[in-house]
Amino acid sequence: MSLKLVLALLALAGVAGIAIGYFLRMLILLGKRGSMELQIRKMMLDAEERAKKVLEDAEERAKQKEGQLTNEFKERERDLKTTEERLVRKEEMLDKRQTNQDHEQEIIGKKNDELQKSREEVARLIETQQEKLEKVANLTADEAKAELISSVEKQYETDLEGRMRKLEIASDEKLEKRANEILTSAVHRLGNSVVSDVLATTISLPSDEIKGKIIGKEGRNIRSFERATGVDVIIDDTPGTLTLSSYDPIRRQIARIALENLILDGRIQPAKIEEAVQKAEAEITNIIKKKGAEAAYAAKVPNIDPKLLMILGRLYFRTSYGQNVLDHSVEVAHLAGMLAEELGADPAVARAGALFHDIGKAVDHEVPGTHVEIGRRILQKFGVGEPVIKAMQAHHEEYPYETPESMIVQVADAVSGARPGARRDSVENYIKRLEDLEAIANNEPGVEKSYAISAGREVRVIVKPEALSDLESRQLARTIADKIEKELQYPGEIKVSVIRETRVIEYAK
Repeated sequence: MSLKLVLALLALAGVAGIAIGYFLRMLILLGKRGSMELQIRKMMLDAEERAKKVLEDAEERAKQKEGQLTNEFKERERDLKTTEERLVRKEEMLDKRQTNQDHEQEIIGKKNDELQKSREEVARLIETQQEKLEKVANLTADEAKAELISSVEKQYETDLEGRMRKLEIASDEKLEKRANEILTSAVHRLGNSVVSDVLATTISLPSDEIKGKIIGKEGRNIRSFERATGVDVIIDDTPGTLTLSSYDPIRRQIARIALENLILDGRIQPAKIEEAVQKAEAEITNIIKKKGAEAAYAAKVPNIDPKLLMILGRLYFRTSYGQNVLDHSVEVAHLAGMLAEELGADPAVARAGALFHDIGKAVDHEVPGTHVEIGRRILQKFGVGEPVIKAMQAHHEEYPYETPESMIVQVADAVSGARPGARRDSVENYIKRLEDLEAIANNEPGVEKSYAISAGREVRVIVKPEALSDLESRQLARTIADKIEKELQYPGEIKVSVIRETRVIEYAK
């Protein structure tokens, strides 16, 4: 019984504890609830105060903004009013000016009418006066004018002719003096040496024993060398030398370098020959490229296609009358540039045309045609400008002189090639050839006199106009050219120019 009692008491105690805990919890919750309501109420009051303050601030700013906008509006209204008043004043001024202009135009119109009437009155008076003069003189106005002019011409004809003759002589003297000054200045400024650089075709041998090695067993080495180079090797009894023969100067140069290297090496056989020729070709290619670039730089002609420079460099191995063609081209470029500067032409075009004027000679033995025509095709292929082509194509008068630069290139070419010492030719042969040229022309009937000019490359024949007609003069030129071809030996070509002119000269004493 005591255990049950104890359990019952424990149960009652537990229920009572739970009831007390629940009651206490309720009391705590009620206390917290009252506190939270107070806090919420306080927060609402604070929020209302802040909202009221924000609203007051907003109203204050709105009032300020309204006042600012009102002031700006009033200011703009004043500006618009001022502008409107200014425009009104300008419009009034324009109306006033228009009124004045209309009035002035009316006045000018009246004056024009008065001036026209005055002109008509003057014309009537002049016509009346002229009719009176014609009646008095028995001459019309045109007849009187013609008679007056004829009288003045007869009176002053002698003075006019003398004055014209003096002016003509003085003008010719000034022009000739100026031309001589320009040419002399250009030549003196150049002052270039004209050492002839002729490609050697004779090879010096260290001994005659090397000839046997060059020929080889049963001629094997010399045949291999000729086949690889395209050059004929001439070995004769001349001690210590042999000769290379070929129409192509570059082939001769390749053969010379290859043979000299083989002689230095001492081992001459077909395999070594081919190797030496390949090395010589590479060396020649480098020389051509280098010489072309050096020539373009020296002549001050920039921006040239590398392939065109290669063709230009080939001229280093070409000679004309013993004169190196590449050196001649550079010299002509310098002369042309200086002449162009003196005469007011384009120096760049003149230098380029002069540098390329003989470029056709680099391949004229490979391509048919004159070197001028070949040069034109080369320059056109590489896109060289038309002014440069026109400047180079007329230097042998195959094409007309279309630009001042074309005449300058022709003059510079003549100065470079025709002056004494520029080209290799003995004085005796030179004088003899000129005398023979003039003799052939002078022996023809109707010839008054003849001159060999341009270093013997042209003969100028002056005929008697009363003895030969124009058609007979043409036939005379062909006859003289045929005789020159048959009777003389000369390099290049000779131009025959027959001149027939009639001159009437009178002297007033």
